[in-house]
Amino acid sequence: MNGPGGRRSLRQAAALALSSVLLLTAAACTGTAEGTRPAGITGEAGITGEASTGPTPPDEWRLVLNDEFDGTELDDRTWTTCYDWNKDGCTNSGNDELQWYLPEQVSVGDGELTLTAERRETRGSDDDSYPWTSGMVSTGRDDWYAEPRRTFTYGYFEAAIRIPPEEGMFPAFWLMPASRFTPPEIDVMEFLDTTRQVSMYVHWRDADGDEERQRGTYGPVDFPAEFHVFGLLWEADELVWYVDGVERLRVTDTERIPDVPMEILLNLAVGVPKAPPESVDTARMHVDWVRVWEQR
Repeated sequence: MNGPGGRRSLRQAAALALSSVLLLTAAACTGTAEGTRPAGITGEAGITGEASTGPTPPDEWRLVLNDEFDGTELDDRTWTTCYDWNKDGCTNSGNDELQWYLPEQVSVGDGELTLTAERRETRGSDDDSYPWTSGMVSTGRDDWYAEPRRTFTYGYFEAAIRIPPEEGMFPAFWLMPASRFTPPEIDVMEFLDTTRQVSMYVHWRDADGDEERQRGTYGPVDFPAEFHVFGLLWEADELVWYVDGVERLRVTDTERIPDVPMEILLNLAVGVPKAPPESVDTARMHVDWVRVWEQR
């Protein structure tokens, strides 16, 4: 992702050049729950938001973050509502996104976190005008010079998420470095110009300093119809992505695997790779829970 001043974002490249990325899937992507569930991850294929697919055996892992979003307010000890470059709101200018993120677009109630995008002209602190406002959460900083709330280096990450059905939305669950600059970047899930196929990415720099990426996909599935659990196992020698407890992508090239502290982000961006139709004025992304395990 990019910080202040519109630094180039790999997510922009992902949106604009999907046909050029490396497609790698660890199982047949037929829209069913077929595939293998490797040792070390529990849970049944096809589970929804009520279940967990956490790592096993349990005595080798400890649960270090578990937010069920009970109550009526966001836990500000864990979450902030912007990027590390927060200044009365924020956006990702490197992606040419249409929204300005504001705290009031983030709500907690009925055991869920809700991120709401609305077609509402909003003036950003960068003096640009945005046709949409939306919500996001991060375990990062309140501003560029503050300390991040929570960072993680390796672990098992998962969230139960129901994405919006509306066109033109760009929901994502991902990790970015605590250094505030990407790459590296790990996208546990994101939906680009579709609600039926999830994309999974890792971004890195090669030996020459050039930005590279690897992508996997899974679908077609009617993802907005219900909650789905998106998981990532991040270890020094492998990255493994899961959808509803079933492995969908594996990366073992250690040059591609981040080894730096990273923050967790969930956001509902708008307009990547194209703007919503005029008939769409609002959309909501629901998160049932977020959990992180680390090895003891």
